Amino acid sequence: MWLRYNFQAAGAKDAASRSGNSPDSQNSTPDLDKEELSFSFSTTKAPCILLYVSSHTTDFLAVLVKPSGNLQIRYNLGGTREPYNIDVDHRNMANGQPHSVNITRNEKDIILQLDHYSPVSYSLPSSSDTLFNSPKSLFLGKVIETGKIDQEIHKYNTPGFTGCLSRVQFNQIAPLKAALRPTNASSQVHIQGELVESNCGASPLTIPPMSAATDPWHLDSASADFPYNAGQAIRDGVNRNSAIIGGVIAVVIFTILCTLVFLIRYMFRHKGTYHTNEAKGAESAESADAAIMNHDPNFTETIDESKKEWLI
Repeated sequence: MWLRYNFQAAGAKDAASRSGNSPDSQNSTPDLDKEELSFSFSTTKAPCILLYVSSHTTDFLAVLVKPSGNLQIRYNLGGTREPYNIDVDHRNMANGQPHSVNITRNEKDIILQLDHYSPVSYSLPSSSDTLFNSPKSLFLGKVIETGKIDQEIHKYNTPGFTGCLSRVQFNQIAPLKAALRPTNASSQVHIQGELVESNCGASPLTIPPMSAATDPWHLDSASADFPYNAGQAIRDGVNRNSAIIGGVIAVVIFTILCTLVFLIRYMFRHKGTYHTNEAKGAESAESADAAIMNHDPNFTETIDESKKEWLI
């Protein structure tokens, strides 16, 4: 689906036609020298058009996702030949996660903020105008506009947008709120397809910025406290917790080694050659008895007495 919000109400166009004046000459929306645009989105499809603001002239503002998934903002003010592009190449925005976009322009100065990142400033070229002349319509999801459209917009417009858009705000205009809530501006909203109100999780990732006093990468302040190591760092730069843990590990390893050395010494202390009382010359004797008789002369008589035979 796609949504179009007309800045000029249909009643004003009809009144201008009845008075004999063209709607362009009686446009109720004045030229803009500044815009404040904010919205959230999530998608996994690239490329696509997120938001497009047309005009009765050649001026336009577009926010799109390139085939690479990177975000691009295109400004064309004053009929310049080539639009001024702001490419955000440091991350993929088509990752299915919710992202927030905030764009503020004051004449030629543009400030862009994505998610929790710090705002970044840009400047329109010298050939660009400072006025957005005769804004006409705001499109979400797809651009359905008569007349000449920028080639990049036309190319990325074909697949359309698939995902979630929320909290869209252009100056004082909230097109989604006008479409979903009956208001006086409902007549200025045109919807093609089915617009479904749902909790699609398009809430931006909000991480509060870290102050300079607690930012470890803020080198201007020598007395900055580390938020995750407050009070734990010592002068030589060694963390106390790490030193304690290292000491405990060293003691445990030393105890294990001492135990192993004691066990090894105990096991090998009783290991050696066993001494027996075998008679000398047992290797050359015919039998064990012969070896005993050769070794102990006194034992010979005992054996001789045992050898006597008695006949009855």
